[in-house]
Amino acid sequence: MGELPKLTDLLTPEKFGRIEKVFRKHFALGLETTGRDGEPVETLCSADYRPEFCRLVEQDADQRRRCIAERQRAVEIAAEMGQSYITICHAGIVLVCVPVVDRDTIHGGVFFGKCLWEPATDMLIADVESRLRGIRGAGVPPLRSRCRPKPDGPEVSDMRVPGRDALATQGPEGRATFGRGPGTPPPHTTLTKSLRKLPMVRGRQIHRAAEFLFDLLYEVGGLDARAIRWRRERSAQQSQIGEFIQERKKLGAKWQYPLQSERALLHKVKIGDRTGAKEILNSILGTILFKDIGDLGILKARLLELLSVLSRAAVEGGVDIDTMLEKNLAYVNKVMQIDSQEDLCAWISTALNEFIELVYSSQDARKMTQIRPAIDYIHGHYHEPITLTEIAKASHLSPSRLAHVFKEQMGITPIDYVTGVRIERAQELLLGTDQSCTEICFQAGYTNHSYFTRTFKSLVGMTPRQFRVQNNRKGPFPAET
Repeated sequence: MGELPKLTDLLTPEKFGRIEKVFRKHFALGLETTGRDGEPVETLCSADYRPEFCRLVEQDADQRRRCIAERQRAVEIAAEMGQSYITICHAGIVLVCVPVVDRDTIHGGVFFGKCLWEPATDMLIADVESRLRGIRGAGVPPLRSRCRPKPDGPEVSDMRVPGRDALATQGPEGRATFGRGPGTPPPHTTLTKSLRKLPMVRGRQIHRAAEFLFDLLYEVGGLDARAIRWRRERSAQQSQIGEFIQERKKLGAKWQYPLQSERALLHKVKIGDRTGAKEILNSILGTILFKDIGDLGILKARLLELLSVLSRAAVEGGVDIDTMLEKNLAYVNKVMQIDSQEDLCAWISTALNEFIELVYSSQDARKMTQIRPAIDYIHGHYHEPITLTEIAKASHLSPSRLAHVFKEQMGITPIDYVTGVRIERAQELLLGTDQSCTEICFQAGYTNHSYFTRTFKSLVGMTPRQFRVQNNRKGPFPAET
């Protein structure tokens, strides 16, 4: 078996340079690459990857060890989740890690951030000070002076900038304290000033940058992203299942097997509705785990039953029965080999995708040929008033026949499909042009602005104006008010 490639073999300085150039163009932040041990790889770091604030903090040996341990932990968490990990480090500033995973091997992480969520207010400075209280090291001063009245006279400070004013004396816990002349205001120390120099980036913008860097890293780096995508899907699924279980606990509902959900799942498989099927599957898994969480034996038994039901649904959807029997044997063997709850749930979701793909490939191709002219007509005339009769005429079908075949193949009615095309076009115009919402309303095929707004909100979850504001793409970090 050959030796595993090193991080610098996968992410070469040339590739890192391309990634950094594009990322900095969009987000004006430097990058730091570390190994799995949390130690920086200097040849894969931006020249300014360590701001003055971090340099001052890391002068203290204990603080530097904490920084390394924090990066090491961030790499492990990000790799396990299969996505970027955003946190506040022990010193109180933002830290973001994008995992470097090739196939199923964790090599390290690419970090950015080292910024603030909000302006450096007195409250934030006090929080950072409390996090770093007791810091010792060559020339690392406390963040702020705390003045207290001396019982016998002038005000003095027990936290001073080394090298200024009076001689140092031994303070609490062996820390050095420094006196100064009466009436002198508390100084803004070097560490405070360095904190204020850090860039301020809002939370939504940090999330945008994290997703951007993740995609950029795996595209330019040429990493095999199958394993990391699997981890991401597994993490997202576990989150959905967890939310479902919490809702069930709040409701205090008695447990019963979700037969109604199972029937709905079978219907989704027959019509090839991948998104709808996944949502129902996760609710079924949540119901099973709500009663028997942690019991792998029961979970495997339930999943084997579910596989049998899904197989019948696939056959009813048009899949050859011999093909399905062969698939089923492989599925049963796979279930018995998996030994973790998370992997079992993620795998059954993958199997569900395969069922639906088989249904898609085996369905009557003639039906799709029948509705293709209708789809083309909708895309060519969405900006005009459209009726079901006109769409049916383009397909040379009666309105009732078109409605039946279209719903059977697409999972929605022709008119709902028109609405989806119009709203998708409206979203493109909202993000890609400076046209007013009223102008976009008419260009998307609506003649009533109020109806357009209601329809947009029902599908997108927000009004057109809110959508434009929340997804503004002008500049790397648009100003927020």
